[in-house]
Amino acid sequence: MSRVGKEPITIPAGVEIRISDNSVTVKGAKGELSSPLFAGVSAEQEGNTLTVQCTDLGHKKTKSFFGLARMLIANNVTGVTKGFEKKLELRGVGYRAQAQGSNLNLSLGFSHPVVYALPDGVTAAVDASIITVAGIDKQKVGQVAAEIRAYRPPEPYKGKGVRYVGEYVPMKEGKKA
Repeated sequence: MSRVGKEPITIPAGVEIRISDNSVTVKGAKGELSSPLFAGVSAEQEGNTLTVQCTDLGHKKTKSFFGLARMLIANNVTGVTKGFEKKLELRGVGYRAQAQGSNLNLSLGFSHPVVYALPDGVTAAVDASIITVAGIDKQKVGQVAAEIRAYRPPEPYKGKGVRYVGEYVPMKEGKKA
């Protein structure tokens, strides 16, 4: 049985939850998100807490989906109240970024600028060499940050590239003369 799945989810004020047979919809100040309820997993709301139960203990898959369902709902509650953000850092001479509406223009040392179209629900802000990707859906925010980083991942000799703020990149020694 999942230890994560057994923990109750505290619902803050201003968050509305609708539970149907196969999904849980969370609505808050920042927007609305929905999570699936897998077969053999159910959810119950009592006051300002939501608990997820595993109704079919006979299957291993149901037990593994139990913790996943609880975390997806908890992330949705956090997303509609506080939101999520990831920060990326540009390291390298001439590496720049510029946010223009729903596009992010990146100059990453290629012969052409890279234009990244941001999906709905995700915003990007640029401050000097720091790109802040923000939104209410944790999965989308992480995916956008990973796609931006994939254009120019940090290389191990000089450390140039796009990296997460605080990410450690092990440096290699160059050729000896």
